[in-house]
Amino acid sequence: MSAGRPALLVNPESGGGRAEELDLVTEAERRGIEAIVLEPGGDLEAAAREAIGAGAGAIGVAGGDGSQGVVAALAAEHDMPYACIPAGTRNHFALDLGIDRDDPVGALDLLLGGEERRVDLGEVNGRVFVNNATLGLYAEAVSRDEYRQSKLRTVLETAREALGADGEAPQLRWVDPDGAECRSVLLLISNNPYRLGSVFGSGSRPRLDEGRLGVIDLRAPGGEEGGAPWSQLIAPRFEVEADGPVAVAIDGDPATLEPPLRFRSRPGALRVLNAR
Repeated sequence: MSAGRPALLVNPESGGGRAEELDLVTEAERRGIEAIVLEPGGDLEAAAREAIGAGAGAIGVAGGDGSQGVVAALAAEHDMPYACIPAGTRNHFALDLGIDRDDPVGALDLLLGGEERRVDLGEVNGRVFVNNATLGLYAEAVSRDEYRQSKLRTVLETAREALGADGEAPQLRWVDPDGAECRSVLLLISNNPYRLGSVFGSGSRPRLDEGRLGVIDLRAPGGEEGGAPWSQLIAPRFEVEADGPVAVAIDGDPATLEPPLRFRSRPGALRVLNAR
């Protein structure tokens, strides 16, 4: 590719083939953007590194939140402009950036004339996330093969197994700001705090540039009677201990990390291209 030309990584498997349905490759090329289509099971990180090494002036990815996190991490590493093209299923990062999730084609123009601003990234043990990392019951469910076919059923079955009469909840341990040790069955650590809705994990993030993590704790059974089923704390760093490897859903993608899990905010790490 010619030096300075924007590059777009296209994940054709995201969002049930949304990129192909909208012909994003043709739309990108028509705008002078170099489109790089991943083969099924292809290495997104390697493809992005190759595009950066070839002299791309800006980089974006048409895919879901997991794909966004991979490319955003590399854009931050090379301090280059990045554009989020919402071609996944939920596109939470695009929502909180203020990008129209219903118009991936229009979002391509961000690579050509978007206004740059800096936003934060989250990180856990060297792994970057743009939205959140979830530990405990949900992460255990995501790691199961059947999750892709039946998300809700798998989450419910995982919860029943862990919290039932014979189940044992994940032992996630952390220390609150008062120095007390806490135990949790589910933790959601987000890149900047969520404005919580009426359902656990719902809501959006009003800001992405405060240099803080939001930590939502789903309380274990047997807690205080009448207390809220979850609580939230806000901090620039957060650490979780466990007795063994921990299943983690990083922007919805399953991973396994060794404890301790050290979370931190990386303030202003990403140069995002937004609408003017």
